Amino acid sequence: MKIHNKKRLISFLRFKRDFQQYGLEKARSYELILHWLNNRLSRSQFLLLSGILVGCTAGLAGVLLKTIVHNIHFFITHKVHFEYQILFYVIFPFLGIVLTTTIVLTIFKGQDRKGIGAILYEIAQNSSIVSYVKTYSQIVQSAITVGLGGSAGLESPIAVTGAAIGSNYAQTYRLNYKERTLLLAAGATAGVASAFNAPIAGVMFAFEILLTGVVFTDFIPLVVAAVCGSLLSRILLQEDILFRFHTREAFDYRNLPYYLVLGIVTGIYARYFLIISQKVEHFMKELQMPRIRKAMLGGAILSLLCVLFPPLFGEGYDTVKTFTNGNTNSIIENSLFRYFEIKQWTIIIFLVLICLLKAFATSFTIFSGGNGGNFAPSLFAGGTVGFLFAIVCQQFGFKDVPVSNLVLVGMAGAMSGVLYAPLTAIFLIAESSFGYDLFIPLMIVSVISYLIAKWFSPISPELKSLAEEGKIFTSQHDKNLLFALHTGDLIDKYSQTINENAGIEELSNLVKNGNKNIFAVIDIDKKLRGILTLDDIRPYCFCTGNNAMPTLTKLMRAPAAFIHPEDKARDILQIFDNTDTWSLPVVDEENIFLGFISKSSILTSYRDLLRDYSD
Repeated sequence: MKIHNKKRLISFLRFKRDFQQYGLEKARSYELILHWLNNRLSRSQFLLLSGILVGCTAGLAGVLLKTIVHNIHFFITHKVHFEYQILFYVIFPFLGIVLTTTIVLTIFKGQDRKGIGAILYEIAQNSSIVSYVKTYSQIVQSAITVGLGGSAGLESPIAVTGAAIGSNYAQTYRLNYKERTLLLAAGATAGVASAFNAPIAGVMFAFEILLTGVVFTDFIPLVVAAVCGSLLSRILLQEDILFRFHTREAFDYRNLPYYLVLGIVTGIYARYFLIISQKVEHFMKELQMPRIRKAMLGGAILSLLCVLFPPLFGEGYDTVKTFTNGNTNSIIENSLFRYFEIKQWTIIIFLVLICLLKAFATSFTIFSGGNGGNFAPSLFAGGTVGFLFAIVCQQFGFKDVPVSNLVLVGMAGAMSGVLYAPLTAIFLIAESSFGYDLFIPLMIVSVISYLIAKWFSPISPELKSLAEEGKIFTSQHDKNLLFALHTGDLIDKYSQTINENAGIEELSNLVKNGNKNIFAVIDIDKKLRGILTLDDIRPYCFCTGNNAMPTLTKLMRAPAAFIHPEDKARDILQIFDNTDTWSLPVVDEENIFLGFISKSSILTSYRDLLRDYSD
């Protein structure tokens, strides 16, 4: 009993010491409890608890944002007469982008990095440390942009918000880089799961886009976070806010030709969407005008598009639900096309124009200063393309066309091609439509669209600029480019060596006449004995007498790690990250020194290879 009490006393004293060391005296009571649990629980247990807490918090953030935007849209589209709606379409989208830009410049000091690329940037370049400001800045900006009619989605801002929540939680409890990255991904997962009420799709999003190389034990916090986010969404959100589709046909294998063709159509459309996005982004960047004026220009263009085509207003999910219900006339009756006689050709022209202009509306919303993502626009555009494809098939005399199914799988196809995320698209639509029997057509359309997108560009154009700068490595990039690099081509053939029995004069000449700051110490058989750097030598450069430079065998040190010729570039980069070094020696099976390899040489070769692939 005394021994047990003594252990408890030691544990308490250590806990008190930690509080004093890290300045936790001012911590909130729940933070003290969690710090205590962090000391008491195992890593897996604390990560499981962390996944629950991060998932619930990110889920609540997603619910809050969806509720705010839904209520604004409902007021404009259901409570306001058509004539006044036009006035709102003129004013609100313009005002949304201008207000968002103003808030970014004045309150958030111009920091407006957004979208999935922002999360990947923080993982790769900032050790998964996300600013606390992003736990609320994305909600404020996207609520204003999309709530007032910006033609973008809320899912990317919700994902960034969840990532910030997970990262800051990990920072508070001083978790390491790997655990911090895991909870960052858990927050983003919970955000996506709450936005769509689709936990499996949230997990697929994390694995497919944010994380690579996680072990199975890390799978649990992601699942728990996704479930928490999805449950909160299901409990707190009303049915009309949820991303749910109840109308669909049963899968019939005889309809496979429809899905094969639709896969090609959505793949081509996804490429069109991305090209327009790139063109608009380049156009806005090249404009020599202040950001407020750019916002006014983008807002004016968006307002004009919303007046002409009201389905471009906001996320557009209600329009897609109308497509699945077959009530297209109600959409046209709320637009300027109401003044034309509504016939089949009127509907087709209307849908074609919506598909073509959606890419412009989304791009001007995002790149002129608004905040939003491509989740909702790709789903809206894909659903419209699927519905248009179904109507065209009916016009050509085909019978029993599965209209609602084509709308659903069209959404998955466009999302797969735009975001380069086929698994996320498949599970998202399957969960949202209760259409698990649609897995075959969902896989067909999503994979075809994804392959077409990959044929045009190996990695997502949204991430291309970051990848070219060496700031991020996407999972697609790791597989297609890093594995194409050969270790033998990365070794410095002019690495400098010195024999372990060499004298001080020889070492001085090597330093004086060479151009390296790291040297390999080898024996007579060219086997590596150790390494030297200029930092190791510098303290003895001007010393004499008893403080003179010691022998090389005493001065050299063992390298942090060894590289072997058969190692892959991606594994070598991981070794560099684990050892926090920039140069490492390459040796063969007999420890023969082959040269040094540096992290910069891998990054330089990667950028050159990426440029060749892109061209």
